[in-house]
Amino acid sequence: MKVGVLALQGAFVAHATCLRSLGADPVEVRTPDELAGVDALVLPGGESTTMSMLLESAALFDPVAERVAEGMPTLGTCAGMILLGREILDGRPDQRGLAAVDISVRRNAFGRQVDSFEADLLLRDLPGGPFRAIFIRAPFVERVGAGVEVLATVDGHPVLCRQGRVTVAAFHPELSDDLRFHDHFLKGI
Repeated sequence: MKVGVLALQGAFVAHATCLRSLGADPVEVRTPDELAGVDALVLPGGESTTMSMLLESAALFDPVAERVAEGMPTLGTCAGMILLGREILDGRPDQRGLAAVDISVRRNAFGRQVDSFEADLLLRDLPGGPFRAIFIRAPFVERVGAGVEVLATVDGHPVLCRQGRVTVAAFHPELSDDLRFHDHFLKGI
C-alpha cells in the first residue's frame, strides 16, 4: 500500500519512518504526479501558513483538495489539522484551507513553543490503553460541525476528530515510539 506523505515542509520524515515500520510504502509527495500514485495521504505537522503557500506554489493545493474530497483516506497532524479544517482561526488573511473537515481550528491555541506539553489520551477506537500525545504549538478545535466525530479532548477542547475518511489530530503521533496511531490509520485504509 502506497501512503503519500506531503513532503513540502514539516515532520514528513518521521511520519514516513512510522509508516515504513508498519509495512506500508511511504511516498514523499511534492508533485501532482506523486500524489496521483498514492492510496492515502498524511499531512504532517509544520507551519500551516508556509505549508499552505507551498501547496499553492507546487500546484498541489487543488489536486490534494480533489483527492481528499473524492474519499482518499487522509490523516492531518497539527498543521495538517489546520489545513484540513473548514475554518482557520488566527491564520493569515490569504491562508487557504482544504475544508475537508467541518471544524474551526485555532492555530497555536495551547500557546507558544514554551507551552508545549505531553498528555495521556484515551483515544476512541484505539485499543491498548492511553496514548502519550505530544503537543507542540498545538491547535485545537473551537467548532465542530455536523458529521464530525470527536475522538479525544484536552481540557474540553477537541484534539482528535474524524469526518468520513479524514482524521485530524492536534498532536504529533509521529514523535512517539507508540505506533498504534499510525497502525490504526493504515488499517482503516
